[in-house]
Amino acid sequence: MQLIDLISPEAIIASLKATGAKQAFQEIGRRAADVYDLDCRSVTEGLLEREKLGSTAMGSGVAIPHSRIEGLERIVGIFVRLEKPLDFDAADGQAVDLLFTLLAPEQAGADHLRALARVSRLLRDEPVREKLRSADDPTALYALLVEMTESRAA
Repeated sequence: MQLIDLISPEAIIASLKATGAKQAFQEIGRRAADVYDLDCRSVTEGLLEREKLGSTAMGSGVAIPHSRIEGLERIVGIFVRLEKPLDFDAADGQAVDLLFTLLAPEQAGADHLRALARVSRLLRDEPVREKLRSADDPTALYALLVEMTESRAA
């Protein structure tokens, strides 16, 4: 499973202004509605419910919020770079500025876990995070995500 299979160029938010996780999830829900024709409220509520179970922050300023969405036919992603880092109760105490949201069908099972692992491996790499933080537009961010994923698969 390649990142290019999970995310489209329109699913990149290069500089999101948000005052908290709820506002960020609402914006992600709006983008999911626009790009993937999903119900904004279902996405937002699903992400909020998942976050209540435990933080999706993985440290180093990265979070991978995720949810299963009724009626979704394949796993899709939305990448967000926040203008100002937000507190996501990360184990390392670091605020989050990079979010890679994964939305999966209700029965995704192992595919959902593989997608989470794929994104996690990519975003654990410090040079990758630095490049993502320095890119300033959606096209550049998309190119970086796809390029870095493909180079790691080889």
